[in-house]
Formats: sequence, C-alpha cells, structure tokens
Amino acid sequence: MTHFLKSGAAAGLFLLLVTGAEAEAPARSGNAVFDKAVELVNQHFHDPAALPKFNAAVAAEVQKGVADPHQAILDVLPALGASHMGHFTQAELAYYELADIFRFNFRNELPRLFPPQGRISYPGIGLASEVMDGKRFVTDVYDGAPAALAGIEKGDEILSLDDKLFTEVEGFRGKAGQTVTLMIRRTADAEPKAYSVQVQDLGPSDTFVDAIGKSARVVEKDGRKIGYLHVWFYGRGDVTDAIGAALASEPLASADALVLDLRGRWGGAPPDAAETFLGGTPAFTFIDRDGKRELSNERWHKPVVALIDEGTRSGLEVYAYALQQKGIPLVGTRTAGALLGARGYLLPDDSLLEIAVAGVELDGKVLEGKGVEPDIAVPFDLRYAAGHDPQLDAALDRAAAVAGDG
Repeated sequence: MTHFLKSGAAAGLFLLLVTGAEAEAPARSGNAVFDKAVELVNQHFHDPAALPKFNAAVAAEVQKGVADPHQAILDVLPALGASHMGHFTQAELAYYELADIFRFNFRNELPRLFPPQGRISYPGIGLASEVMDGKRFVTDVYDGAPAALAGIEKGDEILSLDDKLFTEVEGFRGKAGQTVTLMIRRTADAEPKAYSVQVQDLGPSDTFVDAIGKSARVVEKDGRKIGYLHVWFYGRGDVTDAIGAALASEPLASADALVLDLRGRWGGAPPDAAETFLGGTPAFTFIDRDGKRELSNERWHKPVVALIDEGTRSGLEVYAYALQQKGIPLVGTRTAGALLGARGYLLPDDSLLEIAVAGVELDGKVLEGKGVEPDIAVPFDLRYAAGHDPQLDAALDRAAAVAGDG
C-alpha cells in the first residue's frame, strides 16, 4: 500500500524498477540498520537520478564512522531532496502514528511488535510537540484527548513531565491509567503552572478519527453561526464517515458556514476527498425496517473557508488544491509542498524508514517543493499563543462575510 501523506491514504501498490546502467554499489558501514536503510532507498526511491548524490553522502557518512545509525540515516536522507523521507524510532510519537498508517506494509510483524493482537498503540496524552530554539512547545492538541481535557493548549511551553525532562513516549511508558504532572509556561513571562493529565493507551488512527468528530463546534460571528471542523489526517477510510457524520449532526448541521481546518498532523486523503464539499450529488440515507438510519454520502452545500499551513501536506494538499480550484478561499500560510507517494519499511532494529516511492502530478502540475498558496495570507508563530489563533480568526471573519453575502 502506498500512502500520500507525509504519506497518505490512497490505495495502490507501486513497484518501481530502476532501469538503465547498474548504479555503483553504495558504501557499507557494517552497521546492519544503516546499511539496510541505504539498500532500501536504492531499491525503492522514486527518482533514480537522485541516487548518486545520496550514495556520495552515504560514503562520506561511512568514512566518518556510523556510531548512531538513527542520526546517520537522518544525515544522509536530505541528499535526496525529497519529502516523505524519514527515520523514526520507538521513542518518537511519529513512529506510532506512521506505523499505524503504514501498517499494511508490515502487517505480519504487528503481533510481534505490539503483542498479543498487533494493535498499534502508545502511552500518551494526545499532544504533539516540537523543540524550537531549545525550548519544547506544544504544536498540536488532539480534540477530546486527555491533554485537551486538562486544558493544555497549542503554543504552551513544556518544562517538565513529573519533574523530569519531557519525552514524547518514554516518559509515559508504564503509566497508562495513571495521572502525570506537566509543568507548562503559557506565555514567555508567565510563572510555570502544573497540569494533571491522565495517561491513556492510545491507538493513533483511532485518536485522530475521534478528534475529528470532537473538534466540531459553532462560533457566533457577526450574527452568523460559523461551524468549525478539524481534519487531523486522512489516513484511514472511515475519516470520510467521521466528517459526514459531523456535518449531518448538530452543532454543524444548522451552521450558516463552515471553517474546515486542514492544518493536519499528517496528510492523507484520496484524490476525491474534497467531493464532500464540491460534489453535486444530493446526500442520501439508508433506512432499514427498524428505522435505523445510515448516512451514505453527506454533502455540504453551504459556504466553506479552509485553513492551511505547513502542516497541510501530501493528500491534504490535494484536498486544499481542489477546494481552491472551485473558488473556496484558503486562509493561512503555504502548504508543505510534500506531495509524493510513500511506503514504510521496518529495519532490523524495528525502527521505521519512510521512503518516497512514487512521484505525483496534480492536473499535470507538481506540488512537491511548491505547495499551495493561501488566498488570504496570515502568518502564525504558535509559541506562547495562549489560546490565540490569528489564522482561525481570519477564517471565521471570512466565513461570516461569505455567509452574509449568501
């Protein structure tokens, strides 16, 4: 299965054959993890023309000596000049989220990796973070997850976890069902504040799909009811159902317009995903003899404004592009410019290697390295945001104006 996100959810299996003259064999380090990563890149990377530069970087890395295979892999992958290339260890949140998205690529190994049934999960509280200028900031808080329920917000600085250095996964290991304490600084000059959060055993994709539904809300703006829905990722088929169910029920069903947040954690989305907002077919519902109703293809026919930023990547860039082509305004900053097809591969130490295995064109255009530009540019430095979101504010203003025009 090849994914369009920083990977994604479009189905299909790509077998790439490197043709022409045999390339010179890459240097070997003697480290099984590093050498396997190099081998897989040479076998599967979508653009053979980039391999000589990559293998030169490999040779230089081998010359230095490979003491840390993870860092060595990260050092050589940029030579390919492509998105959808990464190496992830079990100490990283991204490992579990991507492993769930790529699970069909190594499904036979899942019972061993996640015994006994192969259900991918990790101990956590439902937030993502990033180190910026030596400080760790919350970049995402998944709707309905423990961190959100505890009041932690995007832009908060994380100072510690149970009086120790914060780590994405290891700090929560063995603590599912227990309460941990995060020390948070909300603004640059604020006193640290303690937040008690319950650790859960989280299924990555389940957490994302649940967060989509729980993100639904309505904001009163200029006398209009503006709905909001956050599409965190599109790496599973039931995302369409989750979006449809949210649109068909309150509070969104009676909204005058919608802000669709595509500032995702990952990408995904099949090429026709935007049809929920663009398709002309009417919504219809199946009703069985007991009166049970099953929504089939919900369609939104009211005004829409979409939010984008550098977190809008791969399949979600296709989504954003399709909306923009139909006149739906995009608010925020340029998308990631990361539109390739990717697969995940397990290495000998069970770390995860992501490889771009297919190039992608959209209407004959290449978005890789370019992205989609917003119609209304609004920069946003999330550090110490303290609950403020200028991109969302601008999108709500635009949605209220569009609803008023209608």
